[in-house]
Amino acid sequence: MPDYHDDLRLAHVLADAADATTMERFKALDLKVETKPDMTPVSEADKAAEELIRTSLQRARPRDAVLGEEFGSEGSGPRRWVVDPIDGTKNYVRGVPVWATLIALMERGEGGDRPVVGVVSAPALGRRWWAAEGLGAYTGRSLSSASRLAVSKVSNLSDASFAYSSLSGWEERGRLDGFLDLTRACWRTRGYGDFWPYMMVAEGSVDICAEPELSLWDMAANAVIVQEAGGRFTGLDGVPGPNSGDAAASNGLLHGVMLDYLRP
Repeated sequence: MPDYHDDLRLAHVLADAADATTMERFKALDLKVETKPDMTPVSEADKAAEELIRTSLQRARPRDAVLGEEFGSEGSGPRRWVVDPIDGTKNYVRGVPVWATLIALMERGEGGDRPVVGVVSAPALGRRWWAAEGLGAYTGRSLSSASRLAVSKVSNLSDASFAYSSLSGWEERGRLDGFLDLTRACWRTRGYGDFWPYMMVAEGSVDICAEPELSLWDMAANAVIVQEAGGRFTGLDGVPGPNSGDAAASNGLLHGVMLDYLRP
């Protein structure tokens, strides 16, 4: 099995630099915010953080490709870094501390591209999570000060905590009825949104989560962390990995029943 220790260390260095950039402008009164063609916001901090990560990768991993939310795809080859400089920009621009930088390394194999390294860093929350294929998933302040993650063992939907982002996305895709039926079947539901539900699945504090429309940069880092914590990460179609354009994550025990509710 390949050794991803060096790539994981690099991802932490990239996250440290991004955290410094994003925190410097968080809650700044003169923060510049634009609206992208898809009607979502982008701040100067999003762009600065991604530019910084790309520049660092060009020096440290010049042969690797890069895909980022703000500046698209660059390079080609079997290894590709996937970056969301600020996952939760709407929170960021409103001063809500639930946002994070997502950094993943994907590697090409027989079954297609799969995430093998992931770091999710939420500096305004003072939290960071990470994983690498075969090395497990962790949370803590640094590689040397961390605790290992493990998903929950809840096996009954009536005992499960379900996290999601919003109702509107499910309604727009004609899946609201199944979504609502799932919420009624669960013990507890909360709309935490963005990266956080996936990290809570990995920690075992939430049992299932799902979103109906996502991009690769929203999912790649989350996927490897959930999987290395012992959980499952698929599309709503049940296909493993972050390539379906939507996502469902769980402790594994509840995955099938969750998908039964959420499939079209």
